[in-house]
Amino acid sequence: MINKTFTYKKSGVNIDAADKFVNFISKITSKKKGNKKFNNIGGFGSISNIPKGIKKPKIVACTDGVGTKVEIANLLNKYDTLGIDLVAMSVNDLIVQGAKPILFLDYISLNKVILSKLKSIIKGIKKGCEIANCDLVGGETAEMPGTYEKGKFDIAGFAVGIVDQEKILNKKKIKKGDLILAVPSSGIHSNGYSLVRHVLNKRKINIKKDNFLKTELLKPTKIYVDEVLNLNKRNLLNGCANITGGGLSDNIKRIIPDGMCAFIELNRIKTLAIFKWLKNNNISDKEMLKTFNCGIGFCLIVDPKKLNKIDKFFSREFKPYVIGKIIRDKSKVKLNAQINWD
Repeated sequence: MINKTFTYKKSGVNIDAADKFVNFISKITSKKKGNKKFNNIGGFGSISNIPKGIKKPKIVACTDGVGTKVEIANLLNKYDTLGIDLVAMSVNDLIVQGAKPILFLDYISLNKVILSKLKSIIKGIKKGCEIANCDLVGGETAEMPGTYEKGKFDIAGFAVGIVDQEKILNKKKIKKGDLILAVPSSGIHSNGYSLVRHVLNKRKINIKKDNFLKTELLKPTKIYVDEVLNLNKRNLLNGCANITGGGLSDNIKRIIPDGMCAFIELNRIKTLAIFKWLKNNNISDKEMLKTFNCGIGFCLIVDPKKLNKIDKFFSREFKPYVIGKIIRDKSKVKLNAQINWD
């Protein structure tokens, strides 16, 4: 006869710890300047206002994660920037359509609730939402012993934005002769980390002892919301692309209209030190371009007559520069020359 009492906590799920985390989120999200009509954290669903002044509002929604960058965070026991990455990966997709992010939700699944780790992640998410000027309105934390190994976890994000129908960015605005501008990335962003980790493993590199890699591998993804929305508001954009998994070619072809082609001069790309380091670890040019952003976090397609109006919306570190133009061709994308890795 079994005399022991079974509990959810004994199975590996600590509801009390999860409740403490929800209370923590509620406290930090309620500390917001200005009037906030709805405080949704802890409820069954979120309630948000629709921004005023949009005549024909259209909803745009995106979801994404940060991939195996979480494993680098686990190695270094540093989680404060992952939340910024998480927000960036979704809101940078929203703005490709010209949408303003208005709300964000997160999903965190893990082996065991460790409050210090979760608090660090959520602080990063809150910071990302502040940069993107959207509200963190809710989320879900799932403690899943047996599904995840000890210390393992994953995170996903969900963003909703609104755009006026007249301000939607689509293929129709892109025309022959438009210039393609590269906006620098802050680093690897959140794509290609399985290959990064493969290199680290094969080279037996301990990143804890390498200050360069410790800094570079957890640099948060640049959030381009303010710059892109300001450009779109002033009718300075014909199109744009978020350069994520698949690299430059796979992402920019998604916005090129039929019969047109993005002709890109690869030797114009300003590479960053981390990509030069990766390239020097026996990765081909083709693989680099297919896997990483190689220094370009975002692309803008603009009328050449408006080029001189673009710079003032960007800080010095992220000034856009010309890497190509739109030509008539059925191939969508043509990559010319080679990247200069020196």
